[in-house]
Amino acid sequence: MSDAHLTRRTLLAGATAVALGAATGTARAAEVVSIWGEFRRAPFTHPQIPYVGRAGYRGGTRRFPRPRVVADVTDFGAVADGSTDCAPAINRALAAAGRAGGGTVTVPPGTFRIDDVIRVGASNVVLRGAGSGRTTLYATKNLTELIGVYGSRYGGDKSSWSWAGGLIWLAPSARWDSLVAAIRSRAWPFEGWTGNRRDEWTTLTAVEPARRGEWTITVADPAPLRPGRLVLLRLADDPAHTLLQHMAGGGPGPAAYSWDDKTKLTSYVPYEWPVRVTRVHGRRVTLERPLPLDLRPEWDPRLTTHVTELTGSGVEGLTLRAVETPQSPHLLDKGHNGVVLQCAYDCWVDDVTVRDVDNGFGLVAASACTLRRTRVAGRGSHHPYFCREGSHDNLVEDFTVEERTVPAPAGTQLHGINVEGLSSHNVWSRGDMRMGTFDSHRGLPFANVRTDITVDNDGRHGGDASAGPLFGARFAHWNIRVTNGRAGLMRIDGLAPYSATVGINEVTEFDQTDVPDFTGDLHSRLELYGTTDAVRPRNLYEAQRTLR
Repeated sequence: MSDAHLTRRTLLAGATAVALGAATGTARAAEVVSIWGEFRRAPFTHPQIPYVGRAGYRGGTRRFPRPRVVADVTDFGAVADGSTDCAPAINRALAAAGRAGGGTVTVPPGTFRIDDVIRVGASNVVLRGAGSGRTTLYATKNLTELIGVYGSRYGGDKSSWSWAGGLIWLAPSARWDSLVAAIRSRAWPFEGWTGNRRDEWTTLTAVEPARRGEWTITVADPAPLRPGRLVLLRLADDPAHTLLQHMAGGGPGPAAYSWDDKTKLTSYVPYEWPVRVTRVHGRRVTLERPLPLDLRPEWDPRLTTHVTELTGSGVEGLTLRAVETPQSPHLLDKGHNGVVLQCAYDCWVDDVTVRDVDNGFGLVAASACTLRRTRVAGRGSHHPYFCREGSHDNLVEDFTVEERTVPAPAGTQLHGINVEGLSSHNVWSRGDMRMGTFDSHRGLPFANVRTDITVDNDGRHGGDASAGPLFGARFAHWNIRVTNGRAGLMRIDGLAPYSATVGINEVTEFDQTDVPDFTGDLHSRLELYGTTDAVRPRNLYEAQRTLR
C-alpha cells in the first residue's frame, strides 16, 4: 500500500504497533533525531524549534482549579426542557458568581435552550456542566441576530462573525461591552488588549535591549511592577520593517520581501505580548516565560498597561449545539459560533463539544490559555479552531475535528486549526483531525508547534494577500500522520523559514499548492521523512515540559 492511500485506521494501528514493537523489536525502532539533541543544548534560542514548554494555563499545569460552587443555573430559573429560554438565568447566575468574587456555576444534566450569548465576563468564574455527554446548551440564534451585522475593518462585504465571537464568550465585561457597542455603531473595532482603536494603554517603563530567550530584562523604572502583575511587552516597527524581518528569521529573504504593501499585516503592529512578572530585583525584572523576540532600541521596547484581563475563568463539561442550518458561503458566516476566549489570560476550556457551528473554538487576543478535550462535530465548520489577533502561548491538546455529517455546500470553505495575525508560541498537541488542515492563515504567525496529530488533510488555508507571509520563523511540525498523503501545509520545509518538519509520513503535493514567500535559503529542517510515529520524543511539547 502506498503512503498516499494510507487510511486513518492503518496509521493509528501503526502507532500502536510501534509502541508494542519497542518492547518486541518487531517494528522499526524509534529514533531520537539529531535536532532534538541540538534543541536540548539551547532550548530558548534554537533557530528552528521554538520553546513552548510553558504554553497553556499556568504554564501548562495538568490540574485546573476547582473553585467552590456558588450557584446552580436552576436556582435562577433555568429549566432543562429544551424549550424554555435559559440564557437569562444562566447569565444571571454567572453575574452573581462574578459579584461574589468568583466561583463555580453548575449546569445539571439535560438540554437547556439558549436564545442569547452566554457571557463569562468576571475573573475566577467557572461554568461547569455535568459532562459533554450529559449537559447540552441548545443555541437557537446566531450572533448577527443577537448583536448585529459585523463588517470587516479592512472593507468589503465580509462578515467578521466568520472569525470572531462565540455563543459562549469568555471576555472581560468592559471589553465585551465596548466591542458590542462598536459593532452596533458600525465602527468596526480592533479586538485586542489595547481597545477598539488600540489606544487604551499607558507606558509603565522602557526596557533595555535584550535577546530572544532571556527570562530577565532590565527596565528603566521598576516602581510600577510587582510579582504577579500582567503587563504587555510592546514592540513597534521601524520604516525598514526590521521587526517583521526578525519575526521571519532575518537574512536576505525577509530583507528583500515587499512589506510596505502588506497593509493588513502592518496594521497588526505594534506587536503586543502579555506576560506576568515573577520577580523584581532592582531594575532587573524576571518574566514567567522567555522573551519571544529580541528587544532592540529601534523597536522602542516598553512594558505597558492594557484593558482589564479575564483570568482564572473556564468552561467545562458541556456540549454547545447550534440550531442546524446550512453552512454559509465563504466569509459570510452569520455567527453560529462556539466558544471564544478574548482578552483572556490563564483561562481554560475542558471537556466541551461544539456541534453544527460556523466556527468552533476561538482564541482572539488570548494568551496562556488551555483547551483540553475539545471536539468539533456536526454539519461542518469554516474554522473548527481559530487563533488570531495576537494570541500567544496557548495550548490546544487532546482535540478532535470530526468528519462532517452532511456534504459541504457549494461556495463554502473548510480551514482547520488556524493561526494568524502575529500569533506565536501556540501548541496543538495530540489531535485527531478527520478533516481540515494546518491553516497558517497569513499575517506572519511565527514560532508555533503542531505535534502528535493524525490528519486527513482535505482543508485549505486562507488569508488576504495584504496580510503578508503564510509563515514566520520557527514553525515545528513534529510527528504528523497524514492519512490522505497530501503535503500541503504539513511538510513545510519548502515553505516556512527556519522551520522543522520532523517525523512525517511520505506526502505529495496536490490540490492547493503554495510557493515560499521568501527567496533564497529558508534554513529549514526535514528529518525522519517518510516515517510513521517513529520519531522520539514522540510529542515535542511534552518533551519540552521535562526541560523546565
